[in-house]
Amino acid sequence: MTLRLYDTDSREVRDFVPLHPGQASVYLCGATVQGVPHIGHVRSGIAFDILRRWLTHQGLDVLFVRNVTDIDDKILRKAAEAGRPWWEWAATHERAFDDAYRALGVLPPSAEPRATGFVTQMVGYMERLIERGHAYVADGNVYFDVQSLPDYGSLSGHRLDDVHQGESAGTGKRDPRDFTLWKAAKPDEPSWPTPWGPGRPGWHLECSAMATSLLGAEFDIHCGGMDLIFPHHENEIAQAHGAGDPFARYWLHNGWVTMGGEKMSKSLGNVVSIPAMLQRVRAVELRYYLGSAHYRSMLEYSPGALTEAAAGYRRVESFVERVGARAGEVVVGDVDPEFAAALDDDLGVPAALAVVHNVVRQGNTALESGDGATALAAAAAVRAMMGILGVDPLDDRWAGTADESAATSALDVLVRAELQRRADARAAKDWATADAVRDRLAEAGIEVTDTPDGAQWALKGEA
Repeated sequence: MTLRLYDTDSREVRDFVPLHPGQASVYLCGATVQGVPHIGHVRSGIAFDILRRWLTHQGLDVLFVRNVTDIDDKILRKAAEAGRPWWEWAATHERAFDDAYRALGVLPPSAEPRATGFVTQMVGYMERLIERGHAYVADGNVYFDVQSLPDYGSLSGHRLDDVHQGESAGTGKRDPRDFTLWKAAKPDEPSWPTPWGPGRPGWHLECSAMATSLLGAEFDIHCGGMDLIFPHHENEIAQAHGAGDPFARYWLHNGWVTMGGEKMSKSLGNVVSIPAMLQRVRAVELRYYLGSAHYRSMLEYSPGALTEAAAGYRRVESFVERVGARAGEVVVGDVDPEFAAALDDDLGVPAALAVVHNVVRQGNTALESGDGATALAAAAAVRAMMGILGVDPLDDRWAGTADESAATSALDVLVRAELQRRADARAAKDWATADAVRDRLAEAGIEVTDTPDGAQWALKGEA
């Protein structure tokens, strides 16, 4: 293989050599199902879906595991605030994430373990850590002793003196830098029995137990957002190495989706939900946009950037459809060698897309000159390359969405004209006109939200 990937742990681009020839094992930290997914949540799913598709294209049998964190402080708190059972809250939002992944063409994982289904394995993991002197029990809690592991901090670069776990307070910690493996039971919270008393798992323990249970003590690639490097992934490594498992051989981390220069998060209030986005562009166009940047770079969201990406996708789509109409059936062909070289270079999607658009230009020239054979070959290559990126225009998944896109685009133009009138009125302190525009849109079933990036709209009930 010629694939090279940037490994966060070694801080260098390394040749990818699978642990087992002909196979690749990948673990992706999935969703903590506390709320409706926004585009920042699903970026990692799309980025590493492209990795999976490229590994498969290289002839590897890929075992891809993406977990669900279905027990967590935030889930318990939000469910209690809503007056709903924690398990029902988690299941409801797990389905919302499934819907988002499905809508955006993310392949289903080989396995999708829930944390609550692996408590037995977590107990076994803690027993190994205690036996090896890396964990201890205090007041029904179980903690990891970070000073017991000489290489703690190697992934993130944190010095031990600077470590702050940022977790909810427990009792009995020997050192505030230690992190929680198991939380002693609290009134009105779910709990599971253990040799040290009832309680529930810590976040970090869940992933180490699920990953090694399904992929083995050593596996190829561990993926996730860069915000997980510390403390989550650092603590996963500590648990695994403390238990004697080699764990992941490569660590890949994707950048954030930002908005106004800040990481998109619910706490900042600058979120853009998947349902709301799908009122503005087609799912295939949203996927194209979210997958178009290099996976390690930040992706700054703006309505203009989304519109521009959607237009870029439609140029590719239009080319393939016109070739099919004028030169015959477009089958899936072979990828351009320059496209392959771009993806082999740490999944260089921007360079790969430049190749796609260059082939489209060449194909258009051939089509207009009457060279149908060359146009067909170009379109076939485009289908192959876009398929690896998950956005093949002729894939059955995206069939029949072009008319929907035209209607959505037309509505967007009309609504944005109204929003510009409102913005002009507000700038002139003509509050009556501004309020009238908003009320008129509301009567039409359109909800307006003011964000740091300007007013945004969605059909009511879809935001």
